[in-house]
Amino acid sequence: MSRVGTLETDPVQDIRFARSADGVGIAYALHGAGPPLLIDACWLSHLQFDWQSPVWRHFLVELGRIATVIRYDERGHGLSDRDVTDHSLQARVADLEAVADGAGFDHFALLAMAQGGPVAIEYAARHPERLTRLIFYGSDAGARGVPSANELELGHAFDAMIKVGWGRPTPEFRRVFTSMMIPGGTEEQMVWIDELQKMAVDADTAVLARSQRQMIDSSGRLGELDLPTLVVHSLRDQIKSFEQARYLAAHIQGARLVALDSDNHIVLSDEPAWPVLRREITDFIAPDRDAAPVASAEDVASALSPRELEILRAAAGGYDNEAIAAELTLSVRTVERHLQNVYAKLGLHGRTARTAAVARLLSGV
Repeated sequence: MSRVGTLETDPVQDIRFARSADGVGIAYALHGAGPPLLIDACWLSHLQFDWQSPVWRHFLVELGRIATVIRYDERGHGLSDRDVTDHSLQARVADLEAVADGAGFDHFALLAMAQGGPVAIEYAARHPERLTRLIFYGSDAGARGVPSANELELGHAFDAMIKVGWGRPTPEFRRVFTSMMIPGGTEEQMVWIDELQKMAVDADTAVLARSQRQMIDSSGRLGELDLPTLVVHSLRDQIKSFEQARYLAAHIQGARLVALDSDNHIVLSDEPAWPVLRREITDFIAPDRDAAPVASAEDVASALSPRELEILRAAAGGYDNEAIAAELTLSVRTVERHLQNVYAKLGLHGRTARTAAVARLLSGV
């Protein structure tokens, strides 16, 4: 486990690792407070590099204000194990299962982004009892039908650009993908996406993962889904067409479709579509927040001793037990004993106790 930030930094993320069914290590991170919201990994991510992103930062910060956010790097990408050759649907669903189990929440909302759609659909069909609701953002159900000659030719061209230009020190080839993701981005934002591509994954894995993803089609599972579902998508998205969103909404019972007036695959903080997206997600997961009866921060503070409160605040800052012990000049055993007292006083137990205690402390923030 590692931490990003200090006691004075807000927000912070807690980086952990889960082991998938085939032994691949999957890096995941938690931040924020409130009902759990698990983000199904998108193609390009790097948990640490994303954290200060001029493209993603507003998204992460705002979601952390309304939920306990769990996100992870896809196998072969970011901080997860590299040099992975199996990017099949079965393997990726197992990764999501490992992260969900490792995070320790019995029930959670699932947010599928970009290429995460087919994995989320399969997970929802297999584990309906775990999910409270489902969100698709800029995503789809996978490769439906036989690709056209033009689609095949375009795919070959993209693969060739990745092989030739992905690892080059200058970003000319990577800028093609960047311009499709955020055509409305500033030069600073585009440079960051250029760098993310190179940091998130190597060229060989990028090509291999793309080829295996293009064979995945989870559309046949959509009729099995029976839970509150929100589909949000940019009208002029060049990575995933809006038609894909219409298809999702039309084939999931009761799904609600929201069209975002944007050209960007990743909605940016300064465009009118951003407050719309933020409001839609906030309102959609509000029932989960209302259903979680947590004590106020004042109630938590009054129930705990000064030392217990000090330790819980350190845990809320992203510190693990060893770091808390070093920061407060205590033994690790003493920290563990105080935390057990905290859990007992708040009526918490099991793997989720630490996260739930932190959520209660921050509930009034």
